[in-house]
Amino acid sequence: MRSICLLLAGLAFLAPPCPADTVHRTHEFTLDNGLELIVQEDHRAPVAVVQVWYRVGSAYEHDGLTGVSHALEHMMFKDTKSLATGEFSRIVASRGGRENAFTSTDYTAYFQQWAADNVEESFRLEAERMHNLVISDEEFAKEINVVLEERRLRTDDNPQALASEATQAVAFQTGPYRQPIIGWEADIEQMTAADIRQWYQRWYGPNNATLVVVGDVDPAAVHALAIKHFGPLPAREIVPPKARPEVPQHGTKRVTYASDKARNPYLVMGFKVPVLPAAVRDEAVEEWEIYALDVLAETLDGDASARLSRNLVRGRELASHIDAGFSATAMLPTLFYFNAVPRDGVALADLEQAILGEIDALKQAPPSAEELERIKTQVVADTVFERDSMMHQAIIIGSLESVGLDWRLRDEYVDKIRAVTPAQVQAVAAKYFVPDGLTVSYLVPEAKS
Repeated sequence: MRSICLLLAGLAFLAPPCPADTVHRTHEFTLDNGLELIVQEDHRAPVAVVQVWYRVGSAYEHDGLTGVSHALEHMMFKDTKSLATGEFSRIVASRGGRENAFTSTDYTAYFQQWAADNVEESFRLEAERMHNLVISDEEFAKEINVVLEERRLRTDDNPQALASEATQAVAFQTGPYRQPIIGWEADIEQMTAADIRQWYQRWYGPNNATLVVVGDVDPAAVHALAIKHFGPLPAREIVPPKARPEVPQHGTKRVTYASDKARNPYLVMGFKVPVLPAAVRDEAVEEWEIYALDVLAETLDGDASARLSRNLVRGRELASHIDAGFSATAMLPTLFYFNAVPRDGVALADLEQAILGEIDALKQAPPSAEELERIKTQVVADTVFERDSMMHQAIIIGSLESVGLDWRLRDEYVDKIRAVTPAQVQAVAAKYFVPDGLTVSYLVPEAKS
């Protein structure tokens, strides 16, 4: 499947500067047509990652056209004026590389990873499909069936995915995050090749893209290659979509989803929380709150010693599995999720109350200094290990830039996390984990009729 369909840009992806012996020097350029180029040197191996990020995703779509960003991602691997369907992938594979793409709520990204001397070939191929994509009715008719099958496999045949989709749709009444990235089935079925062409013309221009290169490269040479291949492409007129702010929520929302495909009950809880872009532009949200929420996520579900695992999975044995967390670098306010599978014989209501009890414990008493220090140490260790991946480094840069943040924020992450106090963790729990921001979904297995 072409689409990863994940928000890869949670705050945990931000990484600290590397040790002095592996310093990564990052260079930023802007072409005359508005294309942003960011090049990060990493000479540890003779390879490079090339990514093109377009600032468009499911949050840009409207009713009746949901899923169009993801469908266009599929079509980007089809014909162009000089490439036949599948030729792009064959070229990359023939040179020992790998390539793929992913769509999220906020952006769509394409990448290749291969030997560093193939960077120019990446630029040639990406520039070709940025400007010369050919979307034929025949190829679209075939590919839209692939998209429909992807929805069936990943969502319609997966009761837990359907429950999470329903949670998102109910939690956000007017905001665009209520729409699934892959789109509603009826919208996919009614989509046309003309819809894809119009979406491509509206959003896929150099002035709506960020080109990220990480690897064993010379920044000046990469800049020259970008001018050669992307420089001739004309800028497009990019008109941002109208804002669709979420209306205030009054009281907890509840969903019961019954499915004869579900083997086990499943609990989804989501609290509305702010994100880093909101902290930059909204005086009502302070930046430290986002980092405190990130530490809160680690407090509850950072590792096997975190509270949910220690107290509810192993201690009271109420759940066989619990996940918790949020995407701090989403473009719009999002949900802090709890996903849990109860143990046999445990009611969903009892598991819900147990999770709320762990939250209340944080509201009543902040984490201890020792607990917080352990959490911070783990976060720092995780980000150091993540920085070893060139792909991950590029994702950090591209995702931050695509939601309107400065990529340099990655270098502030560790200091910001270390500055979080126990009182701040307690404060964000009390401020945001409230009934007026909560949506709860129960997935209930039912007998087949």
